[in-house]
Amino acid sequence: MAGLAASFGSGAMSNSMDDVAKNAKAFFIIGSNTTEQHPVFGTMLRRAVRFRGAKLVVADPRKIDITEFATLHLRQKPGTDIALINGLMYIILEKDWADKQFIEERTEGLEEFKATVMQYPPTLVSEITGVPVSQLYEAAEIIARNKPTAVIWAMGITQHISGVRNVMDLANLQMLLGNMGVPGGGVNPLRGQNNVQGACDMGGLPNVYPSYQPVTSEEARKKFDDAWGLTSSTKVGLTATEIIPGILEDKIHALYILGEDPVMSDPDTHHIRKCLEAIDFLVLQEIFPSETAAYADVLLPGVSFAEKTGTFTNTERRVQMVHKAIEPLGDSRPDWWITAEVAKRVLIGTNNRVPREAPFSGWEYRDTNEIMSEINAVTPSYGGITHQRLEKGERLQWPCPSADHPGTPVLHTKQFTRGKGKFAPIDHVPPAEEPTDDYPMVLSTGRVLYHWHGGQMTRRAKGLMEVYGEALVELSPNDAEKLGVNGKGIVRVTSRRGSIEAQAWVTDRVPPGMVYANFHFPEASANELTLAALDPVSKIPEYKVAAVKVELVG
Repeated sequence: MAGLAASFGSGAMSNSMDDVAKNAKAFFIIGSNTTEQHPVFGTMLRRAVRFRGAKLVVADPRKIDITEFATLHLRQKPGTDIALINGLMYIILEKDWADKQFIEERTEGLEEFKATVMQYPPTLVSEITGVPVSQLYEAAEIIARNKPTAVIWAMGITQHISGVRNVMDLANLQMLLGNMGVPGGGVNPLRGQNNVQGACDMGGLPNVYPSYQPVTSEEARKKFDDAWGLTSSTKVGLTATEIIPGILEDKIHALYILGEDPVMSDPDTHHIRKCLEAIDFLVLQEIFPSETAAYADVLLPGVSFAEKTGTFTNTERRVQMVHKAIEPLGDSRPDWWITAEVAKRVLIGTNNRVPREAPFSGWEYRDTNEIMSEINAVTPSYGGITHQRLEKGERLQWPCPSADHPGTPVLHTKQFTRGKGKFAPIDHVPPAEEPTDDYPMVLSTGRVLYHWHGGQMTRRAKGLMEVYGEALVELSPNDAEKLGVNGKGIVRVTSRRGSIEAQAWVTDRVPPGMVYANFHFPEASANELTLAALDPVSKIPEYKVAAVKVELVG
Protein backbone atom coordinates (compact mmCIF):
# COMPACT_ATOMS: atom_id res chain seq x y z
CA MET A 1 0.00 0.00 0.00
CA ALA A 2 2.39 2.66 -1.19
CA GLY A 3 -0.37 5.24 -0.85
CA LEU A 4 -0.42 4.80 2.91
CA ALA A 5 3.23 3.97 3.41
CA ALA A 6 3.90 6.78 5.85
CA SER A 7 1.28 5.71 8.36
CA PHE A 8 1.69 1.96 7.87
CA GLY A 9 5.46 1.98 7.90
CA SER A 10 5.36 3.70 11.25
CA GLY A 11 2.49 1.64 12.60
CA ALA A 12 0.65 4.78 13.71
CA MET A 13 -3.08 5.31 13.96
CA SER A 14 -4.44 7.40 11.10
CA ASN A 15 -7.07 8.79 13.48
CA SER A 16 -7.10 9.71 17.16
CA MET A 17 -8.44 7.58 19.98
CA ASP A 18 -11.04 10.10 21.14
CA ASP A 19 -12.06 10.76 17.52
CA VAL A 20 -12.61 7.05 16.87
CA ALA A 21 -14.50 6.56 20.13
CA LYS A 22 -16.70 9.61 19.52
CA ASN A 23 -17.38 9.51 15.78
CA ALA A 24 -17.22 5.92 14.50
CA LYS A 25 -20.62 4.38 13.79
CA ALA A 26 -19.01 0.94 13.93
CA PHE A 27 -15.74 -0.68 15.00
CA PHE A 28 -14.04 -3.65 13.37
CA ILE A 29 -11.49 -5.02 15.85
CA ILE A 30 -9.24 -7.76 14.51
CA GLY A 31 -6.15 -9.15 16.18
CA SER A 32 -6.41 -6.85 19.21
CA ASN A 33 -7.25 -7.85 22.78
CA THR A 34 -8.13 -4.21 23.30
CA THR A 35 -9.59 -4.16 26.81
CA GLU A 36 -6.71 -6.21 28.28
CA GLN A 37 -3.78 -4.70 26.38
CA HIS A 38 -5.03 -1.13 25.84
CA PRO A 39 -7.50 -0.83 28.72
CA VAL A 40 -8.01 2.95 28.55
CA PHE A 41 -8.89 2.89 24.86
CA GLY A 42 -10.82 -0.33 25.40
CA THR A 43 -12.98 1.44 27.97
CA MET A 44 -13.63 4.27 25.50
CA LEU A 45 -14.82 1.74 22.92
CA ARG A 46 -17.05 -0.08 25.38
CA ARG A 47 -18.67 3.23 26.38
CA ALA A 48 -19.27 4.06 22.71
CA VAL A 49 -21.07 0.76 22.26
CA ARG A 50 -23.05 1.07 25.47
CA PHE A 51 -24.02 4.74 25.52
CA ARG A 52 -24.31 5.80 21.88
CA GLY A 53 -25.11 2.49 20.21
CA ALA A 54 -22.00 2.04 18.06
CA LYS A 55 -21.82 -1.39 16.40
CA LEU A 56 -18.87 -3.65 17.19
CA VAL A 57 -17.54 -6.58 15.16
CA VAL A 58 -14.67 -8.51 16.76
CA ALA A 59 -12.64 -11.04 14.76
CA ASP A 60 -10.55 -13.19 17.08
CA PRO A 61 -10.17 -16.95 17.59
CA ARG A 62 -10.47 -16.38 21.35
CA LYS A 63 -13.50 -15.19 23.25
CA ILE A 64 -11.68 -12.16 24.64
CA ASP A 65 -13.37 -9.83 27.11
CA ILE A 66 -14.43 -7.18 24.59
CA THR A 67 -16.55 -9.75 22.73
CA GLU A 68 -19.08 -9.32 25.56
CA PHE A 69 -19.87 -5.93 24.00
CA ALA A 70 -19.78 -7.12 20.38
CA THR A 71 -22.70 -7.11 18.00
CA LEU A 72 -20.94 -10.02 16.32
CA HIS A 73 -17.91 -12.17 17.18
CA LEU A 74 -16.13 -13.93 14.30
CA ARG A 75 -13.91 -16.81 15.49
CA GLN A 76 -11.61 -17.34 12.52
CA LYS A 77 -8.92 -20.02 12.56
CA PRO A 78 -5.50 -18.56 13.50
CA GLY A 79 -3.57 -17.40 10.44
CA THR A 80 -6.59 -16.96 8.14
CA ASP A 81 -7.09 -13.20 8.42
CA ILE A 82 -6.51 -12.40 4.73
CA ALA A 83 -9.10 -14.95 3.63
CA LEU A 84 -11.56 -13.44 6.12
CA ILE A 85 -10.94 -9.85 4.99
CA ASN A 86 -11.11 -10.82 1.30
CA GLY A 87 -14.35 -12.66 1.97
CA LEU A 88 -15.88 -9.55 3.55
CA MET A 89 -14.77 -7.43 0.59
CA TYR A 90 -16.24 -10.00 -1.84
CA ILE A 91 -19.63 -9.53 -0.18
CA ILE A 92 -19.24 -5.72 -0.15
CA LEU A 93 -18.62 -5.77 -3.90
CA GLU A 94 -21.36 -8.34 -4.50
CA LYS A 95 -23.89 -6.21 -2.61
CA ASP A 96 -22.70 -2.96 -4.22
CA TRP A 97 -21.78 -1.43 -0.86
CA ALA A 98 -18.43 0.04 -1.96
CA ASP A 99 -17.92 3.83 -1.92
CA LYS A 100 -17.75 4.47 -5.66
CA GLN A 101 -17.05 8.19 -5.37
CA PHE A 102 -14.09 7.72 -3.02
CA ILE A 103 -12.70 4.94 -5.20
CA GLU A 104 -13.01 7.04 -8.33
CA GLU A 105 -11.52 10.23 -6.88
CA ARG A 106 -8.84 8.96 -4.53
CA THR A 107 -7.67 5.47 -5.55
CA GLU A 108 -6.31 3.40 -8.40
CA GLY A 109 -5.70 -0.28 -9.15
CA LEU A 110 -9.27 -1.38 -8.43
CA GLU A 111 -9.65 -3.91 -11.25
CA GLU A 112 -6.57 -5.99 -10.46
CA PHE A 113 -7.46 -5.94 -6.77
CA LYS A 114 -11.06 -6.88 -7.54
CA ALA A 115 -9.97 -9.85 -9.66
CA THR A 116 -8.17 -11.28 -6.62
CA VAL A 117 -10.96 -10.58 -4.14
CA MET A 118 -13.57 -12.26 -6.33
CA GLN A 119 -11.66 -15.53 -5.90
CA TYR A 120 -12.85 -15.58 -2.27
CA PRO A 121 -16.58 -16.38 -2.30
CA PRO A 122 -18.20 -16.88 1.11
CA THR A 123 -18.36 -20.69 0.87
CA LEU A 124 -14.60 -20.93 0.26
CA VAL A 125 -13.83 -18.35 2.93
CA SER A 126 -15.98 -20.24 5.42
CA GLU A 127 -14.05 -23.42 4.62
CA ILE A 128 -10.66 -21.69 5.14
CA THR A 129 -11.57 -19.63 8.23
CA GLY A 130 -14.21 -21.74 9.96
CA VAL A 131 -16.55 -18.71 10.09
CA PRO A 132 -20.15 -19.54 9.04
CA VAL A 133 -21.32 -17.98 5.77
CA SER A 134 -24.22 -16.27 7.55
CA GLN A 135 -21.78 -14.51 9.90
CA LEU A 136 -19.67 -13.33 6.96
CA TYR A 137 -22.72 -11.64 5.44
CA GLU A 138 -23.76 -10.16 8.78
CA ALA A 139 -20.28 -8.76 9.44
CA ALA A 140 -19.96 -7.28 5.96
CA GLU A 141 -23.33 -5.55 6.30
CA ILE A 142 -22.51 -4.07 9.72
CA ILE A 143 -19.14 -2.77 8.53
CA ALA A 144 -20.40 -1.43 5.20
CA ARG A 145 -23.76 0.03 6.25
CA ASN A 146 -22.55 1.92 9.33
CA LYS A 147 -20.28 4.72 8.12
CA PRO A 148 -17.75 5.60 9.19
CA THR A 149 -16.35 2.32 10.47
CA ALA A 150 -12.98 2.38 12.23
CA VAL A 151 -10.67 -0.60 11.77
CA ILE A 152 -8.56 -1.39 14.83
CA TRP A 153 -5.82 -3.99 15.12
CA ALA A 154 -2.70 -4.90 17.07
CA MET A 155 -0.09 -7.64 17.09
CA GLY A 156 -2.64 -10.36 16.44
CA ILE A 157 -2.55 -9.06 12.87
CA THR A 158 1.14 -8.20 12.49
CA GLN A 159 2.85 -11.15 14.21
CA HIS A 160 2.46 -13.52 11.27
CA ILE A 161 4.57 -14.36 8.24
CA SER A 162 1.81 -12.49 6.37
CA GLY A 163 1.70 -9.56 8.81
CA VAL A 164 2.45 -6.83 6.27
CA ARG A 165 -0.04 -8.35 3.83
CA ASN A 166 -2.67 -8.50 6.59
CA VAL A 167 -2.26 -4.76 7.18
CA MET A 168 -2.35 -3.97 3.47
CA ASP A 169 -5.59 -5.89 3.11
CA LEU A 170 -7.20 -3.94 5.95
CA ALA A 171 -6.17 -0.79 4.09
CA ASN A 172 -7.88 -2.20 1.00
CA LEU A 173 -11.05 -2.65 3.06
CA GLN A 174 -11.06 0.93 4.34
CA MET A 175 -10.42 2.40 0.88
CA LEU A 176 -13.13 0.22 -0.62
CA LEU A 177 -15.58 1.65 1.92
CA GLY A 178 -14.29 5.25 1.71
CA ASN A 179 -13.40 5.29 5.40
CA MET A 180 -10.01 6.98 5.01
CA GLY A 181 -9.32 10.61 5.85
CA VAL A 182 -12.60 11.08 7.72
CA PRO A 183 -13.39 11.49 11.43
CA GLY A 184 -14.32 8.20 13.05
CA GLY A 185 -12.73 6.06 10.34
CA GLY A 186 -9.21 5.14 9.35
CA VAL A 187 -6.72 2.36 9.94
CA ASN A 188 -5.78 2.25 13.59
CA PRO A 189 -2.99 -0.06 14.76
CA LEU A 190 -2.43 -0.01 18.53
CA ARG A 191 1.24 0.08 19.53
CA GLY A 192 2.40 -2.22 22.30
CA GLN A 193 4.33 0.19 24.56
CA ASN A 194 4.21 3.84 25.50
CA ASN A 195 7.04 5.03 23.22
CA VAL A 196 7.34 2.36 20.53
CA GLN A 197 5.91 4.95 18.15
CA GLY A 198 8.47 7.55 19.19
CA ALA A 199 11.35 5.11 18.78
CA CYS A 200 10.25 4.33 15.22
CA ASP A 201 9.71 8.01 14.46
CA MET A 202 13.29 8.73 15.53
CA GLY A 203 14.79 6.18 13.15
CA GLY A 204 14.84 3.13 15.42
CA LEU A 205 14.39 0.94 12.34
CA PRO A 206 17.10 -0.46 10.04
CA ASN A 207 15.84 1.08 6.80
CA VAL A 208 15.04 4.70 7.67
CA TYR A 209 16.40 7.85 9.22
CA PRO A 210 14.14 9.86 11.58
CA SER A 211 10.72 10.67 10.12
CA TYR A 212 10.86 7.57 7.88
CA GLN A 213 13.34 9.09 5.43
CA PRO A 214 14.83 6.09 3.56
CA VAL A 215 18.50 5.31 4.14
CA THR A 216 18.58 4.27 0.48
CA SER A 217 17.74 7.83 -0.58
CA GLU A 218 20.81 9.81 -1.61
CA GLU A 219 18.96 13.02 -0.79
CA ALA A 220 18.19 11.83 2.75
CA ARG A 221 21.73 10.54 3.26
CA LYS A 222 23.25 13.89 2.24
CA LYS A 223 20.85 15.76 4.51
CA PHE A 224 21.97 13.79 7.58
CA ASP A 225 25.63 13.81 6.56
CA ASP A 226 25.48 17.60 6.43
CA ALA A 227 23.66 17.78 9.76
CA TRP A 228 25.84 15.30 11.63
CA GLY A 229 29.18 15.73 9.87
CA LEU A 230 29.38 12.05 8.98
CA THR A 231 29.64 9.86 5.94
CA SER A 232 26.75 7.43 6.30
CA SER A 233 25.80 4.35 4.32
CA THR A 234 22.84 3.78 2.03
CA LYS A 235 22.80 0.11 3.02
CA VAL A 236 19.72 -1.15 4.88
CA GLY A 237 20.61 -2.65 8.25
CA LEU A 238 19.34 -5.72 10.06
CA THR A 239 16.28 -6.10 12.25
CA ALA A 240 16.52 -7.45 15.80
CA THR A 241 15.18 -10.79 14.60
CA GLU A 242 18.04 -10.98 12.08
CA ILE A 243 20.78 -9.65 14.37
CA ILE A 244 20.64 -12.27 17.11
CA PRO A 245 20.60 -15.32 14.79
CA GLY A 246 23.47 -13.62 12.97
CA ILE A 247 25.70 -14.29 15.99
CA LEU A 248 25.92 -18.00 15.18
CA GLU A 249 26.47 -17.13 11.52
CA ASP A 250 29.60 -15.15 12.49
CA LYS A 251 27.99 -11.88 11.32
CA ILE A 252 27.53 -10.25 14.73
CA HIS A 253 30.25 -10.05 17.40
CA ALA A 254 28.93 -7.41 19.80
CA LEU A 255 25.50 -6.32 20.98
CA TYR A 256 24.30 -3.17 22.76
CA ILE A 257 20.79 -3.86 24.08
CA LEU A 258 18.75 -1.01 25.58
CA GLY A 259 15.56 -1.83 27.44
CA GLU A 260 14.87 -5.17 25.77
CA ASP A 261 14.87 -8.76 27.06
CA PRO A 262 15.25 -11.05 24.03
CA VAL A 263 15.49 -14.18 26.20
CA MET A 264 11.86 -13.57 27.17
CA SER A 265 10.41 -11.73 24.19
CA ASP A 266 12.05 -13.29 21.10
CA PRO A 267 10.85 -16.55 19.50
CA ASP A 268 12.53 -19.92 20.08
CA THR A 269 14.13 -19.16 23.44
CA HIS A 270 16.51 -22.13 23.29
CA HIS A 271 18.09 -20.73 20.13
CA ILE A 272 18.27 -17.20 21.62
CA ARG A 273 20.19 -18.55 24.62
CA LYS A 274 22.65 -20.32 22.32
CA CYS A 275 23.22 -17.08 20.43
CA LEU A 276 23.80 -14.99 23.56
CA GLU A 277 26.17 -17.59 24.98
CA ALA A 278 28.24 -17.27 21.80
CA ILE A 279 28.39 -13.47 21.53
CA ASP A 280 31.84 -11.97 22.05
CA PHE A 281 30.63 -8.87 23.91
CA LEU A 282 27.22 -7.86 25.24
CA VAL A 283 26.23 -4.55 26.85
CA LEU A 284 22.80 -4.34 28.49
CA GLN A 285 21.25 -1.03 29.54
CA GLU A 286 18.31 -1.72 31.87
CA ILE A 287 16.40 -0.62 34.96
CA PHE A 288 16.01 -4.12 36.51
CA PRO A 289 17.92 -7.39 36.20
CA SER A 290 16.36 -9.49 33.46
CA GLU A 291 16.78 -12.98 32.01
CA THR A 292 19.10 -11.43 29.41
CA ALA A 293 21.26 -9.83 32.13
CA ALA A 294 22.85 -13.21 32.86
CA TYR A 295 24.60 -13.02 29.48
CA ALA A 296 25.82 -9.41 29.72
CA ASP A 297 29.50 -8.47 30.02
CA VAL A 298 28.59 -4.91 31.06
CA LEU A 299 25.42 -3.67 32.75
CA LEU A 300 24.54 0.02 32.38
CA PRO A 301 21.89 1.34 34.82
CA GLY A 302 19.21 3.33 33.02
CA VAL A 303 16.31 5.12 34.68
CA SER A 304 12.56 4.58 34.81
CA PHE A 305 9.95 6.98 33.45
CA ALA A 306 9.71 8.68 36.85
CA GLU A 307 13.39 9.66 36.74
CA LYS A 308 13.54 11.32 33.34
CA THR A 309 12.38 14.40 31.45
CA GLY A 310 11.51 14.35 27.78
CA THR A 311 8.74 13.19 25.47
CA PHE A 312 6.88 10.00 24.63
CA THR A 313 5.00 9.57 21.34
CA ASN A 314 2.00 7.32 21.60
CA THR A 315 0.04 5.19 19.16
CA GLU A 316 -2.09 8.11 17.88
CA ARG A 317 1.10 10.08 16.95
CA ARG A 318 0.58 12.34 19.95
CA VAL A 319 3.76 13.72 21.55
CA GLN A 320 3.46 14.00 25.32
CA MET A 321 5.78 15.76 27.77
CA VAL A 322 6.96 13.96 30.90
CA HIS A 323 8.86 15.46 33.83
CA LYS A 324 11.28 13.94 36.27
CA ALA A 325 9.44 13.21 39.52
CA ILE A 326 12.48 11.96 41.48
CA GLU A 327 16.24 12.10 41.02
CA PRO A 328 17.84 8.99 39.49
CA LEU A 329 18.50 6.37 42.14
CA GLY A 330 22.00 5.07 42.88
CA ASP A 331 24.35 5.15 39.89
CA SER A 332 21.54 5.18 37.31
CA ARG A 333 21.50 7.83 34.60
CA PRO A 334 19.07 8.95 31.86
CA ASP A 335 19.35 6.83 28.74
CA TRP A 336 20.23 9.79 26.49
CA TRP A 337 23.13 10.71 28.81
CA ILE A 338 24.51 7.16 28.83
CA THR A 339 24.25 6.89 25.05
CA ALA A 340 26.01 10.24 24.57
CA GLU A 341 28.85 9.27 26.92
CA VAL A 342 29.34 5.93 25.14
CA ALA A 343 29.34 7.70 21.77
CA LYS A 344 32.01 10.17 22.89
CA ARG A 345 34.27 7.33 23.94
CA VAL A 346 33.70 5.45 20.69
CA LEU A 347 34.71 8.54 18.71
CA ILE A 348 37.84 9.04 20.82
CA GLY A 349 38.75 5.37 20.63
CA THR A 350 38.51 5.28 16.84
CA ASN A 351 40.01 8.74 16.27
CA ASN A 352 36.92 9.41 14.21
CA ARG A 353 36.57 13.08 15.04
CA VAL A 354 33.77 14.79 13.17
CA PRO A 355 33.95 18.28 11.66
CA ARG A 356 32.73 20.87 14.12
CA GLU A 357 31.12 22.94 11.39
CA ALA A 358 28.28 20.42 11.12
CA PRO A 359 25.39 21.82 13.21
CA PHE A 360 24.80 18.61 15.18
CA SER A 361 28.20 16.95 15.05
CA GLY A 362 28.83 16.64 18.79
CA TRP A 363 27.31 14.76 21.69
CA GLU A 364 27.46 17.65 24.16
CA TYR A 365 23.79 17.80 25.04
CA ARG A 366 22.90 19.59 28.26
CA ASP A 367 19.30 18.38 28.41
CA THR A 368 16.51 16.83 26.37
CA ASN A 369 15.33 20.25 25.18
CA GLU A 370 18.53 20.52 23.14
CA ILE A 371 17.89 17.07 21.72
CA MET A 372 14.38 18.14 20.75
CA SER A 373 15.82 21.16 18.94
CA GLU A 374 17.91 18.81 16.83
CA ILE A 375 14.84 16.68 16.17
CA ASN A 376 12.96 19.80 14.99
CA ALA A 377 15.76 20.54 12.51
CA VAL A 378 16.16 17.09 10.92
CA THR A 379 12.74 15.45 11.36
CA PRO A 380 10.11 17.15 9.16
CA SER A 381 7.07 15.61 10.85
CA TYR A 382 8.32 16.93 14.22
CA GLY A 383 9.45 20.33 12.92
CA GLY A 384 6.99 22.31 15.03
CA ILE A 385 6.81 20.10 18.13
CA THR A 386 8.79 21.81 20.88
CA HIS A 387 9.03 21.45 24.63
CA GLN A 388 7.74 25.00 24.92
CA ARG A 389 4.52 24.28 23.03
CA LEU A 390 3.96 21.05 24.93
CA GLU A 391 4.52 22.85 28.24
CA LYS A 392 1.70 25.23 27.29
CA GLY A 393 -0.61 22.23 27.01
CA GLU A 394 -0.91 22.15 23.24
CA ARG A 395 -2.06 18.82 21.85
CA LEU A 396 0.39 18.04 19.04
CA GLN A 397 0.19 15.02 16.75
CA TRP A 398 2.60 14.59 13.87
CA PRO A 399 2.91 15.64 11.17
CA CYS A 400 3.44 19.08 12.68
CA PRO A 401 6.01 20.62 10.34
CA SER A 402 6.23 24.19 11.69
CA ALA A 403 5.88 26.24 14.86
CA ASP A 404 2.52 27.62 13.73
CA HIS A 405 1.10 24.25 12.66
CA PRO A 406 -1.64 22.82 14.92
CA GLY A 407 -0.73 19.17 14.37
CA THR A 408 -2.69 16.53 12.46
CA PRO A 409 -5.37 14.55 14.32
CA VAL A 410 -6.56 12.73 11.16
CA LEU A 411 -4.25 11.64 8.35
CA HIS A 412 -4.98 11.47 4.60
CA THR A 413 -7.89 13.94 4.63
CA LYS A 414 -7.15 15.21 1.11
CA GLN A 415 -4.68 12.77 -0.42
CA PHE A 416 -2.39 9.91 0.44
CA THR A 417 1.39 10.16 0.68
CA ARG A 418 1.78 8.97 -2.93
CA GLY A 419 -1.24 10.96 -4.14
CA LYS A 420 -3.84 8.32 -4.93
CA GLY A 421 -4.14 5.25 -2.75
CA LYS A 422 -3.34 2.05 -4.61
CA PHE A 423 -5.36 -1.10 -4.07
CA ALA A 424 -3.12 -4.13 -3.57
CA PRO A 425 -4.15 -7.65 -4.67
CA ILE A 426 -3.54 -9.82 -1.57
CA ASP A 427 -3.88 -13.60 -1.47
CA HIS A 428 -4.20 -15.83 1.59
CA VAL A 429 -0.92 -17.42 2.68
CA PRO A 430 -1.08 -20.40 5.07
CA PRO A 431 0.86 -20.19 8.35
CA ALA A 432 4.47 -21.41 8.32
CA GLU A 433 3.53 -24.28 10.62
CA GLU A 434 0.20 -26.11 10.68
CA PRO A 435 -1.07 -28.98 12.85
CA THR A 436 0.10 -32.53 12.09
CA ASP A 437 -0.52 -35.95 13.64
CA ASP A 438 2.49 -35.43 15.92
CA TYR A 439 1.60 -31.83 16.80
CA PRO A 440 -2.19 -31.72 16.38
CA MET A 441 -3.04 -28.43 18.12
CA VAL A 442 -2.46 -24.74 17.39
CA LEU A 443 -0.68 -22.52 19.92
CA SER A 444 -1.26 -18.78 19.97
CA THR A 445 0.56 -16.45 22.33
CA GLY A 446 0.13 -13.06 23.90
CA ARG A 447 -0.13 -11.12 27.13
CA VAL A 448 -2.61 -10.95 29.98
CA LEU A 449 -4.07 -7.90 31.70
CA TYR A 450 -2.01 -8.21 34.89
CA HIS A 451 1.48 -8.53 33.39
CA TRP A 452 3.64 -6.84 30.85
CA HIS A 453 5.97 -8.45 28.33
CA GLY A 454 8.85 -10.30 30.06
CA GLY A 455 7.41 -9.37 33.45
CA GLN A 456 10.53 -7.70 34.90
CA MET A 457 8.39 -4.99 36.46
CA THR A 458 5.00 -6.63 36.91
CA ARG A 459 6.38 -9.78 38.55
CA ARG A 460 7.91 -7.46 41.17
CA ALA A 461 4.43 -6.12 42.09
CA LYS A 462 3.01 -8.10 45.00
CA GLY A 463 -0.60 -7.19 44.23
CA LEU A 464 -0.36 -8.32 40.61
CA MET A 465 1.28 -11.60 41.59
CA GLU A 466 -1.52 -12.27 44.06
CA VAL A 467 -4.03 -11.98 41.21
CA TYR A 468 -2.00 -13.76 38.50
CA GLY A 469 1.03 -15.41 40.07
CA GLU A 470 1.95 -18.18 37.65
CA ALA A 471 1.87 -19.09 33.99
CA LEU A 472 -1.48 -20.42 32.80
CA VAL A 473 -2.26 -22.29 29.59
CA GLU A 474 -5.78 -21.75 28.27
CA LEU A 475 -7.39 -25.03 27.18
CA SER A 476 -10.94 -25.60 25.89
CA PRO A 477 -13.33 -27.82 27.88
CA ASN A 478 -13.54 -30.17 24.92
CA ASP A 479 -9.76 -30.70 24.77
CA ALA A 480 -9.50 -30.81 28.57
CA GLU A 481 -11.96 -33.72 28.65
CA LYS A 482 -9.98 -35.60 26.01
CA LEU A 483 -6.76 -35.11 28.01
CA GLY A 484 -8.36 -36.03 31.32
CA VAL A 485 -7.91 -32.57 32.81
CA ASN A 486 -10.57 -32.30 35.50
CA GLY A 487 -10.81 -28.70 36.62
CA LYS A 488 -7.13 -28.06 37.28
CA GLY A 489 -4.02 -29.86 36.17
CA ILE A 490 -0.47 -29.38 35.00
CA VAL A 491 -0.05 -29.83 31.25
CA ARG A 492 3.04 -30.12 29.12
CA VAL A 493 2.90 -28.20 25.86
CA THR A 494 5.51 -29.27 23.31
CA SER A 495 6.52 -27.88 19.92
CA ARG A 496 9.37 -28.80 17.59
CA ARG A 497 11.56 -26.35 19.51
CA GLY A 498 10.90 -27.10 23.16
CA SER A 499 8.32 -27.70 25.88
CA ILE A 500 6.85 -26.00 28.93
CA GLU A 501 4.83 -27.23 31.87
CA ALA A 502 2.15 -24.99 33.34
CA GLN A 503 -1.21 -24.95 35.06
CA ALA A 504 -4.14 -25.52 32.68
CA TRP A 505 -6.95 -22.99 32.72
CA VAL A 506 -9.98 -24.78 31.30
CA THR A 507 -12.03 -22.10 29.58
CA ASP A 508 -14.22 -21.50 26.54
CA ARG A 509 -12.08 -18.44 25.76
CA VAL A 510 -10.21 -20.73 23.35
CA PRO A 511 -11.89 -22.93 20.74
CA PRO A 512 -11.26 -26.69 20.53
CA GLY A 513 -7.91 -27.49 18.92
CA MET A 514 -6.23 -24.31 20.18
CA VAL A 515 -4.22 -23.43 23.28
CA TYR A 516 -3.12 -19.99 24.42
CA ALA A 517 -0.03 -19.21 26.50
CA ASN A 518 1.80 -16.08 27.65
CA PHE A 519 5.50 -15.25 28.00
CA HIS A 520 5.51 -13.38 31.32
CA PHE A 521 7.05 -16.17 33.41
CA PRO A 522 10.55 -17.47 32.62
CA GLU A 523 9.82 -20.90 34.08
CA ALA A 524 7.06 -21.49 31.49
CA SER A 525 7.41 -18.93 28.72
CA ALA A 526 5.45 -19.48 25.53
CA ASN A 527 8.52 -18.40 23.56
CA GLU A 528 10.16 -21.72 24.38
CA LEU A 529 7.65 -23.01 21.81
CA THR A 530 7.35 -20.28 19.16
CA LEU A 531 9.14 -20.40 15.83
CA ALA A 532 11.33 -17.77 14.21
CA ALA A 533 9.58 -17.79 10.83
CA LEU A 534 9.63 -14.15 9.71
CA ASP A 535 7.45 -11.90 7.61
CA PRO A 536 9.58 -11.32 4.47
CA VAL A 537 9.15 -7.54 4.65
CA SER A 538 8.90 -6.55 8.31
CA LYS A 539 10.91 -9.51 9.67
CA ILE A 540 8.38 -9.88 12.51
CA PRO A 541 8.17 -13.47 13.81
CA GLU A 542 5.03 -15.58 13.59
CA TYR A 543 4.23 -15.60 17.32
CA LYS A 544 0.53 -16.25 16.79
CA VAL A 545 0.57 -19.70 15.15
CA ALA A 546 2.65 -22.76 16.09
CA ALA A 547 1.89 -26.47 16.01
CA VAL A 548 2.02 -28.17 19.43
CA LYS A 549 0.93 -31.25 21.33
CA VAL A 550 -0.53 -31.10 24.84
CA GLU A 551 -0.22 -33.81 27.49
CA LEU A 552 -1.48 -34.10 31.06
CA VAL A 553 1.41 -34.21 33.54
CA GLY A 554 -0.38 -34.15 36.86
